[in-house]
Amino acid sequence: MFARTHGGTTLGVDGLVIDVEVDSSAGLPGFDLVGLANTAVRESKERVRTAIRNSGINLQQKKVTVNLAPAGIRKDSAGLDLPIAIALLAAYGIIPAERIERSLFASELSLEGDCRAVQGILPITITAREQGYSSIFVACDNANEALLVDGITVYGIQNLHEAIAFLTGKTSLSPSVPNPSPSMQTVSTDDFADVQGQFQAKRALEIAAAGGHNVLMVGVPGSGKTMLARRVSSILPPLTREEALDITKIYSIAGLLPQNGGLVQTRPFRSPHHTASTTAMIGGGSVPRPGEVTLAHHGVLFLDELPEFSKSTLEVLRQPLEDKKICISRINASIVFPSDIMLVCAMNPCPCGYYGDESPKNECICSPNEIRRYTRKISGPLLDRIDIHIRIPHVAYKDLVSTKNAESSAVIAKRVEAARAIQQDRLAPCSISCNAQMNHAMLKRFCPLSKDAQSMLEMAFHRFHLSARSYDRIIKVARTISDLDTQMEILPRHIAEAIQLRHDAGLSDL
Repeated sequence: MFARTHGGTTLGVDGLVIDVEVDSSAGLPGFDLVGLANTAVRESKERVRTAIRNSGINLQQKKVTVNLAPAGIRKDSAGLDLPIAIALLAAYGIIPAERIERSLFASELSLEGDCRAVQGILPITITAREQGYSSIFVACDNANEALLVDGITVYGIQNLHEAIAFLTGKTSLSPSVPNPSPSMQTVSTDDFADVQGQFQAKRALEIAAAGGHNVLMVGVPGSGKTMLARRVSSILPPLTREEALDITKIYSIAGLLPQNGGLVQTRPFRSPHHTASTTAMIGGGSVPRPGEVTLAHHGVLFLDELPEFSKSTLEVLRQPLEDKKICISRINASIVFPSDIMLVCAMNPCPCGYYGDESPKNECICSPNEIRRYTRKISGPLLDRIDIHIRIPHVAYKDLVSTKNAESSAVIAKRVEAARAIQQDRLAPCSISCNAQMNHAMLKRFCPLSKDAQSMLEMAFHRFHLSARSYDRIIKVARTISDLDTQMEILPRHIAEAIQLRHDAGLSDL
């Protein structure tokens, strides 16, 4: 007898519906599972048969064939246990086939028949709704996540026995309801009010947050680079519903949502160690999984001690910084991961850290060749993609002992949000939300320069031998500064500040 039901897995950051086809027939007893399943899925036949037996059902020994379609895509989710079990019971005539036609099942089974949570339920549920399924059956621990999707009935089940009893009409099962507080929201304790002095650095980070620009901070040890970077998230605009769903999908696939967790409501802040590999940074594997760049989507990726990262790891950032996505090709599939990030980097000016320090006690002991070798780990094309380069000086003693309250993140965030609102209104026809996402054609359309501003930019172009990309990025930063200044036209002072923020770190002199 033949039966079919539907399960789900993930492919990239999206869900994928899997047709689970089961045929049981007379013959030499056996259980064959086909359809390009990985080890975890192939082992499901042992879990499924044992879970069915421990749920009080003894199946006759028959020849059973299970096919997972589409057969050309590798399946790697233990969440296919439940649909295989349901389809097998339907093939034996225990569950009516009409009860499972428009339902999708996604859960791992224990040997006792209990349902266990799996990763990627949110994108699976979204895909199920888009393809017209009326209901989805998941483990109770996954119910809150599935309930983030409107338009589909979610059933949270404890075990296989409960699902069988409902599908055979022996008992009723109420749809799951949202948890009163399912949101994954962290309370940030990092505030710019804690940062004494460093007014120019805070101004640069405000501009970066307002326009979504990438930042490189160069400074001696102890100047506060890491402290400043960790507070960038506190001044970014709140997430929209669409952005929150995008992030939650990614964290669901990566297994980073807490148990019974719901919608992610704070922008990610990822800070990988400098020993991170290329795969850890951009994602990969035989079945590609998201890396740090994708986990920072719609948030901040902070790279501390930038030159300590391997050159190959840094160079793979060039495509996601430019295209806001990562394309990973494997034999079985090509995956596109989103990577709309704000990159914040910090580095010392030399290996010992004290090149250019004004203090006589901190004399640099590095040779010119050592300094050159250290800074050349960061290639010109990568530097070109970072809009703002600033030097972070030592904090003055008078600033450290000052009793005057520094400006809080809440105050700065209001200005950032106002500037972002201006940008969203202006850029809405182009389906982008901030100045950093503009291309060259958009610059001509949305970034009018006054005559004096054009003259100043021309002078800087020839003096600093700017590339076309640097030219565009100076205009983008100047556009953001003018938005903070609530000016429609880009003025000379906006261009001057943007040029200063591009060359303040003095990397050309290292």
